[in-house]
Amino acid sequence: MNSESSRRSFLAAGLALPVAGVASAAQSPTPAPAPQQPTGPAGQLSYRTLGKTGMKVTTVGYGCMITSDATVITRAVDMGINYFDTSRNYQNGQNERMVGAALGAKRKNIFLSSKCDEKTGTGILAELDTSLKELNTDHLDVWYLHGLGTAAQITDDLVEAQRKAKQQGKVRFIGVSTHTLPAIVDRVIEAKLDVVLAQYNFTSPEAYTAGLDKLNQAGVGLVAMKVMARAGRRGPGAQPAPPAAAGRQAAALKWVIKNRVVATTVPSMTDIDQLEENFSVMGQAFTDSDSKVLTAAFHEVRPYFCSMCGQCDGQCPKGLPARDLVRFVMYADGYGQFGLGRENFQRMSAEHQAIRCGDCASCAIHCPNGVRVAEQAMRAQELFA
Repeated sequence: MNSESSRRSFLAAGLALPVAGVASAAQSPTPAPAPQQPTGPAGQLSYRTLGKTGMKVTTVGYGCMITSDATVITRAVDMGINYFDTSRNYQNGQNERMVGAALGAKRKNIFLSSKCDEKTGTGILAELDTSLKELNTDHLDVWYLHGLGTAAQITDDLVEAQRKAKQQGKVRFIGVSTHTLPAIVDRVIEAKLDVVLAQYNFTSPEAYTAGLDKLNQAGVGLVAMKVMARAGRRGPGAQPAPPAAAGRQAAALKWVIKNRVVATTVPSMTDIDQLEENFSVMGQAFTDSDSKVLTAAFHEVRPYFCSMCGQCDGQCPKGLPARDLVRFVMYADGYGQFGLGRENFQRMSAEHQAIRCGDCASCAIHCPNGVRVAEQAMRAQELFA
């Protein structure tokens, strides 16, 4: 696919994304908390049902991954946001503890999800017990297998452990998070998982929309992450990113929400200003002005943001997971979270961590979407090795 056809595909299939119907939702096995009356700034709360779970979630949720100020989370609950997402290993395990403290007695008013990183059933069940303790709760509303990118990684052992936790009442619903949605769609349906948390934004390939539609038709609840498409380095010498165009964050969030198969979104938020801007998006229509903002943003982030199309898989003769390296740089240079990028880099094998792309005369990977893979991989090695 050449650059011009990629551009046409984005404009035609991305910004003009057709609105799909929402799957019928079955009654939740336990009563869902009633939506809370907001006490925040004027805004129109909007809700959708999360697949067959029956949970009525706000279309803007809260991704707690990089939050360090507990008062922002508390404020979000008071404003009416009712879906919060964390993970066992965010901030080296500290994020769950902070989220639990921030929610306190408000826990009963919201839906709470977390994720596990171990690769065995025994391992994830032990992680779950730790998560419940740190979050100061007796159950999770959604429990995800974290960051799995292939069908083979969603093993029977892991799924059976999730089902066991569900039977024990420790979790209400089970799912998986992924950056490579098309690769796992059939396996999710086969395994009868309840919810999928997937990377999805205005740069996503058409296959992502098709995957969401297929899951929606099967009654799987859909949550979108990486909705802002924050990019990493922009040019030699790690030059600072230029200021984002006015309205870009809101436009990106509205683009995702306008696809009605997506029940909620979990944008990362670190302060009250970000929270209030994201909150204000609920109830707003995606406009021609938003489309223009994102068209410009698409060309800006294109060399640095991996849309996870998967076409580079297997191209590196040394076996480097190229798209993961691009994502690690995004955490550091796009989110300003160096520690998060380094943690992910250090989870790679020692062999992969030791590779230096600068030793190759040329890069074997040629991204059809124009991502500067070699540059981003070397940036990851410069930052984290």
